[in-house]
This record gives sequence, C-alpha cells and structure tokens, in this order.
Amino acid sequence: MLPAQAQLTELRRGVDDILVEADLQARLAENRPLRIKAGFDPTAPDLHLGHTVLINKLRQFQEFGHEVIFLIGDFTGMIGDPSGRSATRPPLTPDDVQRNAETYATQIFRILDRERTRIEFNSRWMGAMSAADLIGLAARHTVARMLERDDFHKRYQAGKPIAIHEFLYPLVQGYDSVALHADVELGGTDQKFNLLVGRQMQQAFGQPPQIVMTMPLLEGLDGVNKMSKSLGNYIGITDPPADMFGKVMSVSDELMWRYYDLLSFEPAAAIAGLRQEVAAGANPRDVKIRLALELVARFHGGDAAQQAREGFLRRFADRQLPEEIAEITVHARDGRLGIAYILREAQLVTSTTEALRMIRQGAVKLDGERVEDGRCEIPAGASHVFQVGKRRVARITVLG
Repeated sequence: MLPAQAQLTELRRGVDDILVEADLQARLAENRPLRIKAGFDPTAPDLHLGHTVLINKLRQFQEFGHEVIFLIGDFTGMIGDPSGRSATRPPLTPDDVQRNAETYATQIFRILDRERTRIEFNSRWMGAMSAADLIGLAARHTVARMLERDDFHKRYQAGKPIAIHEFLYPLVQGYDSVALHADVELGGTDQKFNLLVGRQMQQAFGQPPQIVMTMPLLEGLDGVNKMSKSLGNYIGITDPPADMFGKVMSVSDELMWRYYDLLSFEPAAAIAGLRQEVAAGANPRDVKIRLALELVARFHGGDAAQQAREGFLRRFADRQLPEEIAEITVHARDGRLGIAYILREAQLVTSTTEALRMIRQGAVKLDGERVEDGRCEIPAGASHVFQVGKRRVARITVLG
C-alpha cells in the first residue's frame, strides 16, 4: 500500500468534507485494507454520471488496496430517502426495488473491479430483524436529534406532515454501518446527517465510529439543479455513445471544469494545465472533446468514443456554427416548451408566427438537425443548440 499521507493526498481530491480527517489518516497508517461503504437506493433502473462521483471515489480506494462495499438499499428503498424532500417520498414496491437493484449490480462494473467489489443488500440483516429489534434500534436516537436535520426541521416548522417511517431511514442507514463494520462511508453532501447517524450507531454498538466522506452533488446539463432522471438533466452511463458524447459537449464551458474535477481520471496537474491553456486562448471546445472522449471510452470503449467524436465533428462542421454562441436560459412551467415559444423567448425570432414560418421554410435546426414540425416540444432539463437561418444561433437551456 502507498504511505498513508500519499493516499490521503489523492483521496482529498473532489471531496467536500472528511469527518474526521485525522481519524482517516490514522486508520490508513494501520496499513490494512479498510472497509469502504457507499449505499445506493435502487430508485431508478439506470445510473447516471451524478452517481459515478461516488463510485469513482470507491474505485480510488479500491486501487489503493481497500475493500469496497457497494451497498444496494433494497430495504431502505422501500422506505424512501427523505433527504432534501419537502414532502413524504412515495416508497417503491418490492418488485421495483428488485428490478432496479439487478441493473445496478451490473452497471457498476463499468467502473469498479468485479473481482475486488463486494455487493451487499441491506435486506440481508434488516429483513431478519424482529419488531422488538427495530424498536430497540429506534430507542438509540431521539426525535429532537431527528428534527435537527434541515429538511425535517423545515417541514415541521411549516406544519407539513412527517411520517414516522421517515425517521427510520437514517436509523437503518446508520445500522448498515454497524452490520458491515464500516471504516469509511461515502455519500453526497445531502447525506451528511445520515452518515453521522452511522457514526453514532457504531459508537452505541461498541464499534469505532466510521469516517464520513461527503462528495459534491454534480449539477445536471442545465447547470443549476442536481443531476436527476426525474428532471431530465442527466447523462446516463448506458446512454448510446453518440448521445453521451453530444450531451457532454452541450455542457457550458464553465460547468465543464466541474465535470473534469468530479468525473475525470486525469491527474489534477493535467487539468490545471488545461485550464491554463484555455485561459491563454485555447478553444474550450477542444478541451471538452477530450473530456467527452474519456467518459464515452470509460463506458463504451475507445473505438465507440472515437466514432462518437467523428460523428459529432461532422455534424458540427455541417452546421457551420460560429465559435462564439450566446448562452440563453428559458423557463418551462409544465416541464416542456414548444419550439416556437423557445425561439421567440430567446429572441431568435420576433414572434411565434415568424418561428412557425421559418420552420416551414426549413430554416430552423435543433442540434444540427432540421426541424420539420412546428408543434414539437422540448423537455426541460437540458441544453440544445438552436439555429435560425445562418446567423441566428444560441445554446438554449430549458429549465423546469
């Protein structure tokens, strides 16, 4: 194993917080494989790049020789994680959980080493718990402590209902750490409360408290909201190569650096060098292509990545777009907007009537493809390049 300080230097990259860093350094210095846990509720069938921020960090621990535990929350998934929610989250059915869990178990091996990854399901220990055991678990925490959690506190103050089963979620997640004897647990910044409950639970059961490592939440294609399938602003790791490449290229130049920091396996020094090149006048598009190539190759292989690049460049050349494209945001009240309305709001046309006329004349393109139906609607959550004629061009983000 690498020396503890060398590991810690690399592990800090992209991390929001480490609680407690001195404890992590001490355990790394024990020169033994640590148990690294990260839990994922199977709430949707596909993983997206936002999920991989955590999985990439698991991979890093794995490369340093530590034991990685990918925990699928098939039990907690039926409760529904209340983190960040302003209302009770509908629980999943057992069939939904099982179906989604099976896809997770295959998708993660596009990043993690199959031979060195331990997959667990928390129903293994929670399903065996009696009602008396669950009551005993609940006795180890207080309502007052639960209400310290920001989302619970806000809902309580606003008079919004909080179901009793929602209080069980942090307790069960915390007990997962006890069952697995976790040394380190990874989670998003929105999971900090739950992760700290894990530390408390381990102490209550006589175990050394786990180190908590929180990772930033990756913004979606809209550059505003957390990447989410429900918002439609995501890049799925099973997206076809051309779609994945195009979505990465649609990310704004500013957000590109965030994606580099959280998703790229490039050394930090190499990314800093790319920043300097762009600051000195290099085209950000070329740097973005490099990122898109890396991500598509990771999930689909190098040949597919090169084909996606060539296809993108052909479409880009055919569009004959200017180097500088205006960045515009429009808002959709119902989750989608008609294309004529979007063109008017972005001031690419003076009216919806003109927009419809230009569409009929074949003068409107969406991401390089000619628009033929003036009634088509664009879902919120992503950015697209709109072109009217040869000179009116804008990258428009539709927000929900």
